[in-house]
Amino acid sequence: MTAPDDQEPDSDPIEDEPDALGLARDIADAYRGGTPSGPPRRRRPPPASPRRAKRDDPVRLADALGEVTRDHGWDERIQAQRVFTDWAGIVGPEIAAHSRVDGFEDGVVSILADSTAWAKELKLLAARVVHRLNEELGHGTVLRIDVRGPQAPSWKKGQRTIRNARGPRDTYG
Repeated sequence: MTAPDDQEPDSDPIEDEPDALGLARDIADAYRGGTPSGPPRRRRPPPASPRRAKRDDPVRLADALGEVTRDHGWDERIQAQRVFTDWAGIVGPEIAAHSRVDGFEDGVVSILADSTAWAKELKLLAARVVHRLNEELGHGTVLRIDVRGPQAPSWKKGQRTIRNARGPRDTYG
């Protein structure tokens, strides 16, 4: 027989104890639904929705701005502002050479002519100009045009002005 000192232990007492870190991993994996001793699983990002994928695709700036203007209802207003940029194309080069658009508000286009003769001519052509503008910009966009000629100089300027004076005619008489 052998003495108790000569006896070899069947197993190491340290190896029999469960590994605390491994046990914690097993518990965490069990809560996550994974395998207790398998490799760590990486979570995949959720698949992109079709709307998100469309938003992340590169788009031309003109298309993006067009979409924004349609969404906010600015199409009609932007279309109406073409009266400023396309004046020569709408009324023709001869009229455009002697007039310019001064303003556009509430369906009234204000036109400034470079002479009184052209102002009178545009007043006579007002119905045709309004019709042509509505063809280009959309029906009912322009209701009428307001034509002004060049403005006469004011005699109410300077240090030596007199109230109710008649301008240069008061100088000599």
